[in-house]
Amino acid sequence: MKRPRSSHGYLWFITLFMLCLAVRSELTTDFYMSSCPNLLKIVRREVRNALMNEMRMAASLIRLHFHDCFVNGCDGSVLLDGGDDSEKSARPNINSLRGFEVVDTIKSSVESACNGTVSCADILAIAARDSVVLSGGPSWKVLLGRRDGSISNATLANQALPSPFDSLDTITTKFTNVGLNLTDVVSLSGAHTIGKARCTFFSNRLFNFSGTGTPDSTLETEMLSDLQKLCPQNGDGNVTSVLDRNSEDLFDTHYFQNLLNGKGLLSSDQILFSSAEANSTTKPLVQSYSINSALFFQDFVNSMIRMGNINPKTGSDGEIRKNCRVINS
Repeated sequence: MKRPRSSHGYLWFITLFMLCLAVRSELTTDFYMSSCPNLLKIVRREVRNALMNEMRMAASLIRLHFHDCFVNGCDGSVLLDGGDDSEKSARPNINSLRGFEVVDTIKSSVESACNGTVSCADILAIAARDSVVLSGGPSWKVLLGRRDGSISNATLANQALPSPFDSLDTITTKFTNVGLNLTDVVSLSGAHTIGKARCTFFSNRLFNFSGTGTPDSTLETEMLSDLQKLCPQNGDGNVTSVLDRNSEDLFDTHYFQNLLNGKGLLSSDQILFSSAEANSTTKPLVQSYSINSALFFQDFVNSMIRMGNINPKTGSDGEIRKNCRVINS
C-alpha cells in the first residue's frame, strides 16, 4: 500500500517551483549576453547617430521611456500605433512625444543582428540610458528582460502621467501610484536639464496664471518677458522653448540652479522649489542637487532603475514585437 504524499512536501515543491519562476523572470543586466551579445553597441551607435542629427532627441528618448513606464508598466505600449484609444493619442502625448522613427531605426538594426530576440521595451530602456550618457550625464547598467505588451491605453495615460499643470501633491501621488517616491519626483524631474517644451505647456504662466489676471509671480522677470514675446496670447502653441535656460543640451545640475532663481519653465518644475508644499518636501532636495552633482547623478540613476522596473512583463508574459508599432500577427 502506497504511503499518502505529504502535503508539506507537496507545498514545499510548489513553493520552490514558484520561487524558481520568480528568479527566472527577474530583470538582469546580462539578459542578452548570449542571445544578442552586440545589443548595447548597436543601440549606442544608433542613439549617437540620432543625436548627431538632432541633440534634442536625447530628451525625447528619455521621455518615451518615462511615458511608457507610467502606463501599464515598462512594456513598450507607448510605441503602438492606433486610434483614439492608443497612448499616442492621449493628451500628454499627442503632438508631443517624439523619437518614434529613431526607435524604428534602432529596432531594425537590432533585428538584423538578433532576429525576434530583443523587446521594444528594453530598447527604450537602453536608449534612455544612452541619451543621458551622450548628453554628459551618468551611466548605469540597464536591467533587461522585459517583454512587450499588447494593450495601449489612452484613458490610463490621461490619468497616470504627470502633467505640467498638476499640483505638487498630485504629481507626488501619481509617482506613488507606480511605486516611486519623493526623491524620484525631484531626481527624475532633473531630466529637464535637456530638451524643450511647447508654449502650450507653459503659456498658462505668462499672462493670466490661475485666473489671477497676472503672470505667475514665481517666474523671473527677464525670463517672463522673453517667454511672453516667444509665446504671445493666441499665438502658436507649438513654438518651443528650452527647458533648462542657458544649458540646453548638457545633462547637469543647471536645471536645479534655475529653480532657485525662478527660471523653471514649466509650472511643474518651479513648484518643486517655490510652492508652499515644497518647503518641507522637495525644496531641500532641489537645493542639495543644485550644488552637488554627484548626489543628483546618484539619485537619478537609482530613480531610473526603479522606474524601469515598474511592472515589467517577463517570462511568458507579453511578446517580442517584430515591429514596435504593432503587435505581432
